[in-house]
Amino acid sequence: MKLKEIKHLLFKKLWRFPLAIASITSVFLFAACFSLGTDIVSSSYNFNSFFPIFNTQIVSNQTAEENTRFPPPPPRPTLPRFAYLVSGSKGELNKLWRTTRALYHPWNYYVLHLDLESPLAERMELASRVENDPVFAAVGNVYVIPKANMVTYSGPTMVSNTLHACAILLKRFKDWDWFIYLSASDYPIVTQDGSL
Repeated sequence: MKLKEIKHLLFKKLWRFPLAIASITSVFLFAACFSLGTDIVSSSYNFNSFFPIFNTQIVSNQTAEENTRFPPPPPRPTLPRFAYLVSGSKGELNKLWRTTRALYHPWNYYVLHLDLESPLAERMELASRVENDPVFAAVGNVYVIPKANMVTYSGPTMVSNTLHACAILLKRFKDWDWFIYLSASDYPIVTQDGSL
């Protein structure tokens, strides 16, 4: 064999040894971290007794932490807040109303919209129903879009209408977690309390 071939074979096999050593060392360190557990705290105390510089820094940090006790943060609510856009078209006033009543939860927010194809009388009736409903009026979490938008359900107007509803929700109610778009015919099988 030529010298170049011997060097090439030697370099080809040499990478295996450092890889094996590094792997064994990593496994050993990984196992040592889990087996030590709380012994690390006591060993750090022994380490600091040999080096008083580190010991004074730890003592000063402990006293500073003891002096500034912060109250625990308030617990977050377990239920998420949903923001709904419930939209309908001509002749779907009763479907939209029924879907909204079935979905309603005082914790959530609702934007209702009847598109431009629905007659003005239906849009006024929807606004009147929301205004005269005692629960909706007391909680104040249902909003009817007063100006109807043209919505074609396969075009950019659908996206525009959804973004318009999101803008209303972000302006009026800022503390919701999820946005859900529904049409008037999306009648739920179970309520929010039933599904949670």
